[in-house]
Amino acid sequence: MLALLASVFVISLSGALMPGPVFATVLTKSCKSPWAGAQASLGHAVIEVPLILLISWGAASFFDHAAVKFILGVAGGAMVVWMGIGMFRARKVIASEQKDRSYNAFTAGLMLSAGNPFFILWWATVGALLISKAAEFGAGGLWALILTHWLTDLIWLSIVSWIVFKTHRLWAPAFQTAVFTLCSLLLIGFGGWFMISGLQAVN
Repeated sequence: MLALLASVFVISLSGALMPGPVFATVLTKSCKSPWAGAQASLGHAVIEVPLILLISWGAASFFDHAAVKFILGVAGGAMVVWMGIGMFRARKVIASEQKDRSYNAFTAGLMLSAGNPFFILWWATVGALLISKAAEFGAGGLWALILTHWLTDLIWLSIVSWIVFKTHRLWAPAFQTAVFTLCSLLLIGFGGWFMISGLQAVN
């Protein structure tokens, strides 16, 4: 069991360290709150935990259908692009701290997780292997996997959030605007990539 959880931790950490839509949004939300990372990880868990349970009950093959990949990619990608465009339009007022986007970090974590087809397909492939190994230890093994994976995300995003919150006032307004511009372009880029992958699934 310890060897399995160690592998879950390492694999989860490698994924958490790789910048993605949730990470990019946490960077901007953390300028308002040191709890943005924790809130985003909770929103992420709202999608992730039921997904893990569904896969443990045999739903992995469902996500391998071309039609499902198409819907996940196009619909999810469009939502991520929409969030990126909204962030880009509001980048200057966010940097000047006049206002923030209407959705909070929890909602962002939930929406960006649901809109990321690669996150879902990762759990249906690589994640499914980890789930099958954890299931050998019964329900306790499965929940140990869920807790270990989620705590890895929570700790990493919380560290990022705390650092950004404590240091962002030292950033020049132009630098803040540049960071938010980069984050918004990352969201648009990820969303476009998700949509293209969805279209390719039916070709």
